[in-house]
Amino acid sequence: MSSPTGPASGLPVRMPRPRQPGRHRRPEPLAAPEGAPALVLAVPGTPSEASRGLAEEIVSIARSELPGLDARIGYLDGDDTDYPSVRSVLTHTAEERTARYEQAKAAGVEVKEPEGPVAVVVPLLAGPDGSLLRQVRQAVMDSRVAADLTDVLGPHPLLAEALHVRLSEAGLARADRARLFTVATAADGIILASVGGDEAVQAAGITGMLLAARLAVPVIAAALDEEGAITSVAEQLRSSGSQQLALAPYLIGPEIDASLIEAAAKEAGCPAAEALGPYPAIGKLALGKYMTALGITPQEPQGTPAH
Repeated sequence: MSSPTGPASGLPVRMPRPRQPGRHRRPEPLAAPEGAPALVLAVPGTPSEASRGLAEEIVSIARSELPGLDARIGYLDGDDTDYPSVRSVLTHTAEERTARYEQAKAAGVEVKEPEGPVAVVVPLLAGPDGSLLRQVRQAVMDSRVAADLTDVLGPHPLLAEALHVRLSEAGLARADRARLFTVATAADGIILASVGGDEAVQAAGITGMLLAARLAVPVIAAALDEEGAITSVAEQLRSSGSQQLALAPYLIGPEIDASLIEAAAKEAGCPAAEALGPYPAIGKLALGKYMTALGITPQEPQGTPAH
């Protein structure tokens, strides 16, 4: 909502641009106003240079989509020295907002007392993982900061696109079914590997149906953290006629040790694609969760249409 003096605090505003002639004017870009809640990306797993680089790429994508966005990174297992924890990031963000208010007040500037959430916490997870989500909730509670917590990033069509791209990069799927060429190593059956138990497998299965539609091959989700699940799905696919299998991790990356993906591929007797990583849509989906938490309907992120 807007007031007579301008947009309500915390809501993105449109930046003025010269009007373009003609019927097909480009939409004016959104920009985050001063005082909007921070987006805090909650990164799971053991902190490392690799996970830091991945998270930085993702928040960079989000900032490019919404100029002026205050995006920060917190680690579920952070040490508060090299890798700040979610709790400490939230506490520091709240202290900074209070300090800005006090400074403006002391300078005689007429400002409203800060209200609403200090931050919106977005878990860096493709699918639900009860254990990790409990950690995120506990970190938010322990910070004693007014913060909103969003849902995970998937299921979503853009994650199916990202899986397709990762498979094609590994030579395990055609990049474009409309083109008249073949990939000798293209898989005719995909194991979609997730972590987080039955709920995660069911959520991955939704994205798996979208991936199956893109590739025109069967896709079955299986739990990496359930003994024998990967082997069982591999046998199911082979018994239904698939000969060349591939394992596609339905994971951003930091959630688990990469060696588990290698072990699962060996268990299934097939090659594996890379995890989703900092695929551009991941940053757009994280931003979408942030904007929805603020009560704004974000523009649907655009991806590459399936062929």
